[in-house]
Amino acid sequence: MTTLLPPAGALDIVIFGGTGDLSFRKLLPALYMAHLHEKLSADARIIAIGRQDWTHDEYLAFIDSHSPAFIDASAFSASDWQHFLARLTYVSMDVMQGDDYARLKTLCSQPALRVFYLATAPSLFTQICARLSDAGLVDAQARVVLEKPLGTDLASARAINTEVARYFGEHQIYRIDHYLGKETVQNLMVLRFGNAIYEPLWRAPYIRSVQITVAETVGVGSRAGFYDGAGAMRDMVQNHLLQLLCIVAMEPPISLDADDVRDEKLKVLRSLRKMDLADIKRDTVRGQYTAGASEGAAVKGYLQEDDVPAGSRTETFVALRAHIDNTRWANVPFFLRTGKRMQQRQSQIIIEFADQPFSIFGTAASHEPNRLIISLQPEESIHLEMMVKEPGSGMKLHPVKLGLDLQSTSDKRRAEAYERLLIDVVKGRLTHFMRRDELEAAWTWIEPILAGWKALDDKPRSYSAGTWGPAASSALMAREHLSWFEEA
Repeated sequence: MTTLLPPAGALDIVIFGGTGDLSFRKLLPALYMAHLHEKLSADARIIAIGRQDWTHDEYLAFIDSHSPAFIDASAFSASDWQHFLARLTYVSMDVMQGDDYARLKTLCSQPALRVFYLATAPSLFTQICARLSDAGLVDAQARVVLEKPLGTDLASARAINTEVARYFGEHQIYRIDHYLGKETVQNLMVLRFGNAIYEPLWRAPYIRSVQITVAETVGVGSRAGFYDGAGAMRDMVQNHLLQLLCIVAMEPPISLDADDVRDEKLKVLRSLRKMDLADIKRDTVRGQYTAGASEGAAVKGYLQEDDVPAGSRTETFVALRAHIDNTRWANVPFFLRTGKRMQQRQSQIIIEFADQPFSIFGTAASHEPNRLIISLQPEESIHLEMMVKEPGSGMKLHPVKLGLDLQSTSDKRRAEAYERLLIDVVKGRLTHFMRRDELEAAWTWIEPILAGWKALDDKPRSYSAGTWGPAASSALMAREHLSWFEEA
């Protein structure tokens, strides 16, 4: 369902948590780019809400000193930046106090399309929505954006969804996962469903395995207070990695309508094979980084990070093998992996095609499987690995890559993920946001694994910062006679 802008085009983007890292690192730089490229109406305003007892000028000084570092230097203009800052209004308020919302209402345009972005702890979502409604700020035009992770388990996710639904209709709720705003992720839909060459092969038995890796070189930094209660499974697997898995594995939707696309993703999540304790022990690996070297510098281990409790067993790395029980993916293993303080920052999807049933080149010939390598970051590209003959006598083979550099395929500007998704919210496009039943299906699969780790008293395996994680993750692949892409 698409809701149009009011005739006057008035737009208020209200950011709860307006002084936080997400706001000054991602949201405001994204909105600056939207402003720069005239994707915001002339009278669109950004109202930032924070707990700090700052004046408006003090807030602008804070943003002016922090956000420009996260904007592409080639796009930054001092004059454009000042025009953008003129859109900002800062409100110091206690989000638990109803009286403060009456003051907020006096600052909002009447009438206007209002986007409420909740860049706060999920525990505050329901209280904020209730108080917005009590203040008369929620109407048919209003939209609310919920940051991940939404809850810590199935019960808490359901509770948040139920409470938010008391004030906003499902078509007004945007559960954001910024990975779904990446150009390459959206291009994956076109790669799969817009090219006849892949669809006949995009299934068992033609695909041998699928790898999905989201690796970070950073540690927990200032997020330790949040992260230690979440861990890599809740912070990354439950949302980012499962969403990527859905796009790789889904059936063709009947249209690009939001619900048609999300119906197919939901089917994938419901088809994930549930794990029992034996499966969890065999097919999952938890890790926690220790001191080492990252990007040429010595770094602390997780247990030495500020605000991490002594003896914490929170995982900073997860690798697991999953199976989708349907006809398309029967017996095809999906390997998911994510971690902090890993050797390289990269997000990749590796589609490994099955070997030919018989090779005329014999077992002595050098041979690698065909692979489709989809890189999401740091570069955005798609490569197909194929075998060719080496020059000279004989029939020695070696792999080559047929490359598609997505950044060079068009001279049009490529918006960053948050910018693209924020504009989607303004325009009422729900396709790249999670629906309630989709989120709850993801938790339904994840929760038994978390419970299994607890029942098994599974202590995370150590890995040195700057490596690719515990050796057990390589063993997980080796049991299938496979290896992670960087080890191949």
